Amino acid sequence: MPRTRADLVSYRLRTYRIIRKILLIFIAVSIVNVVFSSVFYTPKMHRIINENTEMELKYSLLQDKIRAAQRKLEEIHHRDNFVYRPLFSADTLAIEGIYSPYPRSKYDDFADDEYAPVMLRAWRQLDAFSRQLYRTSVSLDQLQILAKNKENMSMAIPAIWPIDRSALRKGIEPFGYRYHPIYKRRILHKGVDLAARTGDAVYATGDATVSQVDMGQPHRGYGKQILLDHEYGYQTRYAHLSEIYVKPGERVVRGQLIGRVGTTGGSTGAHLHYEVIHMGQVVNPINYFNKNMTNEEYTRLMEQMRELNLDTFEE
Repeated sequence: MPRTRADLVSYRLRTYRIIRKILLIFIAVSIVNVVFSSVFYTPKMHRIINENTEMELKYSLLQDKIRAAQRKLEEIHHRDNFVYRPLFSADTLAIEGIYSPYPRSKYDDFADDEYAPVMLRAWRQLDAFSRQLYRTSVSLDQLQILAKNKENMSMAIPAIWPIDRSALRKGIEPFGYRYHPIYKRRILHKGVDLAARTGDAVYATGDATVSQVDMGQPHRGYGKQILLDHEYGYQTRYAHLSEIYVKPGERVVRGQLIGRVGTTGGSTGAHLHYEVIHMGQVVNPINYFNKNMTNEEYTRLMEQMRELNLDTFEE
């Protein structure tokens, strides 16, 4: 039987009502789900929260372990500086930038992470620890070499006066910053000046190879000088000489006559400019003069320290 217009309208109304009910139920379920999710945690959210909590705990434990390892490393570093290196008469190892933090840009990948503060602390600790570990490793490698060659090293390290102490005249101009008579300012004096007489003997302070002999310039700089390579990271320089008795490549032994005191180069009076260089850095030669001194002798040595202005040009 054909449908009437009224039947068609009635069918459409029923269909609309059904669709509307479905939409209302869907909207209601969505609202309930949103409200439920905001008030109650779903199993998935519980799992995520537990995983995040576990990750934070692991990072916290990692930081504790890093701090414990750093304390152990500092103990080793302390023994290295105050026990091992003094035992081999080795200067403290200095590596430039070892305590400088990495630039902030290194950690840019963590910037937008929710847990960036936790991760950054751990990474910075690890980076600092790795640099300190490198420093300790380099130092122990050096000490291992020194231990194997202790006998040779003991004769190579500068350990005696480069001139006869009885020949010392006005005193000793110390290592460090002092007033320059020409430039009228304080500059680094890289060694010590031992005032003596022209022609006084100059001795090698340890077994070495002659690395350089230089006749210098007439009225400036070091003048006639000798540079000895003692190996084990040590070099010594003897400057303002009047005579030189060695040549490059020659082997010399501690106490050997290598030249004579003079006043060549930038000098206002006869003296020996003496430097000790360790790992490329100038160090205070006085630290090598006092190894076998009594307290009284060391006190007298300190009393001889004064600004003599024997060097007239920057060296």
